[in-house]
Amino acid sequence: MERKRKSRCAKIFLIIMLGVITLSSSMHAQSGTITVKGNVKDSNGEPIISGSVVVKGTTTGTVTDLDGNYELKAPENGTLVFSYVGFTSQEIQIAGRTSIDVVLSEDAELLKEVVIIGYGSVKKEDLTGSVTAISANSLAKGMATSASDLLIGKAPGVSVVTDGGAPGSAAKIRIRGGSSMKASNDPLIVIDGVPVDNTTSINGMANPLASVNPNDIESFSVLKDASAAAIYGSRASNGVIIITTKKGSSGKPKINYNGTFSISSKTDDIDVMSADNFRNFVKSKYAEGSSQVNALGTANTNWQDEIFRTAFSTDHNLSVAGAAGNFPYRVSIGYTNENGILKTSYMDRWTGSVNLNPKFFDNHLTVQLSLKGIYNTNRFADTGAIGAAAEFDPTQPVYNSDSKYGNGYYMSLKEDGTPIDIGLANPVATLNQKRDASRVKRSIGNIQFDYKMHFLPDLRANLNLGYDISNSIGWISIEDNSPLSWVTGNFKTGFGENRDYKQLKRNQLMDFYLNYVKELGSHKFDVMGGYSWQYFYRSESNIYPYSEAKQNEFGALYYKDGDSFKTENYLISYFGRFNYTFANRYLLTATLRNDGSSRFSKDKRWGLFPSVALAWRITEESFMKNQNLLSDLKLRLGYGITGQQNLGTGDYPYMAKYQYSKPGANYYWGDEKVQLIRPNAYDSELKWEETTTYNIGLDYGFLGNRISGAVDLYYRKTNDMLNEIPIPAGSNFSNVLLTNIGNMTNKGIEFNITARPIETKDINWSLSYNVSYNKNEITKLAEDPTSIFRWGGITGGTGNQVLVHKTGQPYGTFYVYEQIYDTDGKPIEGAYVDQNNDGVIDGEDLRPYKKASPDVYMGLSSQFSYKNWDFNFALRASFGNYVYNNIQSNREAYGGAWLMDPTGFLKNRVSSASDTNFSQAQFISDYYIQNASFLRMDNISLGYTFLKPFKGLESARLYATVQNPFIITKYKGLDPEFNNDGIDNNIYPRPRIYMLGLSLNF
Repeated sequence: MERKRKSRCAKIFLIIMLGVITLSSSMHAQSGTITVKGNVKDSNGEPIISGSVVVKGTTTGTVTDLDGNYELKAPENGTLVFSYVGFTSQEIQIAGRTSIDVVLSEDAELLKEVVIIGYGSVKKEDLTGSVTAISANSLAKGMATSASDLLIGKAPGVSVVTDGGAPGSAAKIRIRGGSSMKASNDPLIVIDGVPVDNTTSINGMANPLASVNPNDIESFSVLKDASAAAIYGSRASNGVIIITTKKGSSGKPKINYNGTFSISSKTDDIDVMSADNFRNFVKSKYAEGSSQVNALGTANTNWQDEIFRTAFSTDHNLSVAGAAGNFPYRVSIGYTNENGILKTSYMDRWTGSVNLNPKFFDNHLTVQLSLKGIYNTNRFADTGAIGAAAEFDPTQPVYNSDSKYGNGYYMSLKEDGTPIDIGLANPVATLNQKRDASRVKRSIGNIQFDYKMHFLPDLRANLNLGYDISNSIGWISIEDNSPLSWVTGNFKTGFGENRDYKQLKRNQLMDFYLNYVKELGSHKFDVMGGYSWQYFYRSESNIYPYSEAKQNEFGALYYKDGDSFKTENYLISYFGRFNYTFANRYLLTATLRNDGSSRFSKDKRWGLFPSVALAWRITEESFMKNQNLLSDLKLRLGYGITGQQNLGTGDYPYMAKYQYSKPGANYYWGDEKVQLIRPNAYDSELKWEETTTYNIGLDYGFLGNRISGAVDLYYRKTNDMLNEIPIPAGSNFSNVLLTNIGNMTNKGIEFNITARPIETKDINWSLSYNVSYNKNEITKLAEDPTSIFRWGGITGGTGNQVLVHKTGQPYGTFYVYEQIYDTDGKPIEGAYVDQNNDGVIDGEDLRPYKKASPDVYMGLSSQFSYKNWDFNFALRASFGNYVYNNIQSNREAYGGAWLMDPTGFLKNRVSSASDTNFSQAQFISDYYIQNASFLRMDNISLGYTFLKPFKGLESARLYATVQNPFIITKYKGLDPEFNNDGIDNNIYPRPRIYMLGLSLNF
């Protein structure tokens, strides 16, 4: 059924594209054609050079010459459109005239672009904080299945890294680096006025931002500094991203269809030995007749080829926008079927949205109703199969029908013929015999009433009622007698350790504020004050059933007891903002928010978060009036304090809590088994993390904003940072306690520029570039400045960790030995620098070395069009980031149990094992800390737009896109970009995607 459905979708898609290409209507008969001449000037009488003059509704046109003159042939009853960058376009009816002169006025609206901010909007020219506004037209081209995909590389200081290439994969978003070690570093996400809960994930849905169809998004506003974000108080330490969806407008209905068909394939393989190379390698290290050589098989299996595939995906979106009387509306429906390159992984998603924005009472009352819904089904492939495929013996077959174990799949057996319970699971069996599926329903909506008082039009009252509800169910089932049932889990006795789960999340919101705006001569006042109430509820439950066969065999439904819990928290806030403008040149913004969170004790519950910002619009000064070079120059200064209440420790971190003991830790009261409970460590004095930010920025524009951008410098300091510290035995219920003790700083510079180098009748070219530099440092970790905290567990060995928190070092610093090399540049096994010269290599010789986060992050995008053709691309680069190559460190050594486990099975090695020639694994060597700087082409797109190809169809754009076509890097692993704290292991690789797309506008 699934294959037939995909085939039908592909056929329908191809038929539509073929119809657009082959269908065309006859040209409408035009009235008489005449020659029209004229001159185009600006308001100062200067000629407009290379201005565009086009016959409306056609591609017929010309450009003005050096004197502003033009000449073209046009229908005598047609309309001419005059336009030039930085000026307001004009439409003039010809009405039989042969001479038409035009004066174009500077487009003041370019600077008056409305930017959405917290609890309102502001003209771009009046912004005082560091805010990046991204419109739908400039969003990333390519296969986007979530809102986060559109942001990649588009804003300075904003890093978006997806969790590999899995369908619907989540993304890690960082704004100006992280500000916490133990609490969340994710920015606050606000969707159409509803702050969503991204502290806890939605079970069964990898990326919560996939709830919003990318085709429905109108714009992003990224609030980066405290003066812009402090209006959100306790949740704004990591910045704020405001997502605004498209709405209806007056006029006849407009129908839009967007569809894509894509093919995904893997870009490369982990460089492991082939079967023949592996045989030769084993025989070169061990004698003929040894257990290692005797364990070699006769097969030639490429396990990576066995688990990956070429995948086909489709995406469709249909929207209708217009107005029904006094009711502007927009309705859309979308369907996405995304199949992953790792076999069995897929996402099937339906989305729908409704936006209504009518006005009543002579436009005094504006109502905005926004509803979004999603129905999402997933199958998650076990990514452990990726690591297993890089290590499983390539001389063994995929299948083995001679064994009663494994359900026909090969698996390692002991000498007595029973499974090796610490063996590797057959990666193909892992994918086919484990089903991890989910179904998620989610709805986000709000209704907002904005009333402009009849008796005082300068005063507005705004009430926003919103919700975000999700309901998830999931099933994780493992076939009985599968390789997984024998080598993984808690029992390893051949039955599938299954789990069924449910989750319900509710987020309810009420915001109310009053806004008073008044202009008195050269003075403008904008005062806002309000109240916010938000409630978060979450319930989860798990049951652990046997398969039906095992239920009949054991006479029991479940192999262990189920569990469940419910939790909730409240956030109550009072907030205000004061904007003052003098002479349209000098601007002041001050905000204050008082947050109360139920996550803290009554004595620590409330936090006050102020901010202030100043701006000077230099181009409005009298001494700038007689120049034409600078169209915008604004200096900004900002200061503010934001908080962090998403602690990552549940909703009651300050309270004494008890939890049930682990299975088996029971007490018997007679014949009755009683499960024990034990206390958890807690700190009743927990409080907010607070981040103080200083920002200085300069907005600029040249030549009527044909070139524009901004430069920002910032300094951020986080105080009372949460950190786990060791505590004396007996002082609490653990030897480690989470408490407020650390400090951290981030400082950096951001630069962005947008230019339109060419703007003519036939050719238009827009370039955008952004670059950011960030330096992170932990300035306090504990009362003892010499304290260190190791973390970052790796695969291989027992308890090995390669990351460290240390005062004076960046977050995510690696902590390793300094490798010594021979004269040929090869690492010498076990030879490390004795850092303290005590003659012993031990933990005292470990050193902080490199870090996972980049120093510099940049993005470049280009949009070029020639007549009806368009060509677009987006590049990204990251410099100064390093990776611990755990795949290499865990698969190079050949001695002892590294090549052959004592229980009797071989493990494949990476090809570099022949070069390093390590007998024993060198996990903590800086040899495996590798430069992961990269330059990646995110996407390249080529399209052609048909104008009015047939009656009723305004335009049709057919395009082809390649996503992830290439990456340039020195990194030795598969991909230098991933989310795992800089440790490369079992990462779902990003595919290369070839896509055909079609956009229709009716």
